[in-house]
Amino acid sequence: MTVINGPIYEAYSWGGQGPKFGNQTVVDKVPPDMLHLIDAHWYQYPPLNPMWHGILGFVIGVLGFISVSGNGMVVYIFLSTKSLRTPSNLFVINLAISDFCMMFCMSPPMIINCYYETWVLGPMFCQIYAMLGSLFGCGSIWTMTAIAFDRYNVIVKGLSGKPLTITGALLRILGIWLFSLIWTVAPVLGWNRYVPEGNMTACGTDYFSKDFLSVSYIVMYSIWVYVAPLFLIVYSYWFIIQAVAAHERNMREQAKKMNVASLRSSDNQNTSAECKLAKIALMTISLWFMAWTPYLVINYAGIFNLVKISPLFTIWGSLFAKANAVYNPIVYGISHPKYRAALFAKFPSLACAAEPAPADATSTTTTVADGEKSNA
Repeated sequence: MTVINGPIYEAYSWGGQGPKFGNQTVVDKVPPDMLHLIDAHWYQYPPLNPMWHGILGFVIGVLGFISVSGNGMVVYIFLSTKSLRTPSNLFVINLAISDFCMMFCMSPPMIINCYYETWVLGPMFCQIYAMLGSLFGCGSIWTMTAIAFDRYNVIVKGLSGKPLTITGALLRILGIWLFSLIWTVAPVLGWNRYVPEGNMTACGTDYFSKDFLSVSYIVMYSIWVYVAPLFLIVYSYWFIIQAVAAHERNMREQAKKMNVASLRSSDNQNTSAECKLAKIALMTISLWFMAWTPYLVINYAGIFNLVKISPLFTIWGSLFAKANAVYNPIVYGISHPKYRAALFAKFPSLACAAEPAPADATSTTTTVADGEKSNA
């Protein structure tokens, strides 16, 4: 513990770095067995205002409750509804399981540490905590990529694409977890390391060490767990939207030749299928980008000295990434037409809309746009 010398004074900082008492630092409350993991960078900052710890603990608690209950419900309904147990939906189930495990494992430790305003669970659990965060985060990212690529295979390639089987989906899921495990274990084996983050209530990768192993891990991790998945998701949805738009044009041209308003009895004249699908794609990509970009910025700012990273700044990376586990059930579950029908049947009080009408057998393109999650 740091010994306070000189007069004690109180000064509040509007940046969140107060109150300060004498020469206290954000590291003062860190247990002695954790000090060897703390970078010298953090000794220049005074303690965070206890208000921030309280807010962070409360928000993480709320996010944890919503995520665990929401993802748990997604898994239950998908597994208990026979019509939803398709090869493609195994990816949605895997995503829900990954997000469920992330918040089930991440939320309670952060609440405890926010209460004590520092990491109190010891160096071993710091490693475990960071490993689980990396494992489930990477698993969720590549599962979302697999979902996008599967939709690309179904909608863009159509009959020319190889149909996905249960075995094929399970092998892909196994590959996702093995790939994620490699990046998770690497810091434990010496390729970078896991250390407490600046707010001292969570643990993650070390982005202040400037040696080759540490820097190369951050760069390679960002390429394979951020850049590559983002590129594949954007690539997939770009061609999905083009394919649906071309299909819509063909439908309209065929309708004109037949002198009918539409070839679909349930056609929505106000909102085209490609517009609906574009909104879904934009929402998916935007939420993904908002969730994981803060962590990328923090890591790159650390290894390349781009901006000065404060303990308060590091809070946002954890917050945005963990929030991803909350809205994934909404994007990939509740927006699923058949899931909504099953939700209404099993939990009428939780249904998000009126009871869905029976599907129109003549509806084709609308099914692709509104229900592309179930078809893919």
